[in-house]
Amino acid sequence: MKQAVLYVCHGSRVPQARVEAVDFIEKVKQKINAPIQEVCFLELAEPSIEDGFKVCVEQGATHIAVIPLLLLTAAHAKSDIPLEVAHVATQFPDIEITYGKPIGVDDRIADMLIDKMNQEALVTPTSIAVLVGRGSSDVDVVNDLNTISTVLHQSSELKSVHTCYLTAAEPRFAKTIEELYHSKEESIFIVPYLIFTGLLKKEVDETIEKYDWGTRKVKVCSYLGPHPILLDLFVRRVNEAIENKNKIYTFTVGTPR
Repeated sequence: MKQAVLYVCHGSRVPQARVEAVDFIEKVKQKINAPIQEVCFLELAEPSIEDGFKVCVEQGATHIAVIPLLLLTAAHAKSDIPLEVAHVATQFPDIEITYGKPIGVDDRIADMLIDKMNQEALVTPTSIAVLVGRGSSDVDVVNDLNTISTVLHQSSELKSVHTCYLTAAEPRFAKTIEELYHSKEESIFIVPYLIFTGLLKKEVDETIEKYDWGTRKVKVCSYLGPHPILLDLFVRRVNEAIENKNKIYTFTVGTPR
């Protein structure tokens, strides 16, 4: 047996986002016991999933754990990545494949978000947070981010936590910010629920800059990046797929698990 891990990043038109994705994975690799570890992208960057899979095979992999580097479970995790894996897997029927889960919901995420806010300013009982997701038409994404929002509120001194989205789901970020601008809130944390920089982070910054906030304290937190908690959660996802206890991560062509 020769174990490989194929990390699947989303991809971006922004070169820095691609660099950050690879750097994130390099930190993860140090914590994973597998002789073959390769990085690929779903879209907008190279190598592709097919190319990454073939590089693993060329190095002698007999088992490949495919791990999506995604925060939440939506179409990319449920269908787009599995379809790409299924396509290349038909060429290598003797390779055993497991398929990992996105990072998903975990109580420790609230600790990470509080830390990101405290890096900008002290969170107080008069502060509110705006948790900004990428957005998806998949109801699971909305439900998961709402759950994270609830845990964040319960785990902090925040007065309230608002959840909104940049695309494909309601409420939209731009509308939420407009409403807050016309409110009396004086301490507002904008928390982009994004791992890396990119066009969506730029949209967050540009939307905030449209308004004259005066003396009000509006802090835009950095994207999540290689925060220790996020790295730890992702490492757990990798190890789950490698170990494949109870065979729940086994990939059959076209259908993960």
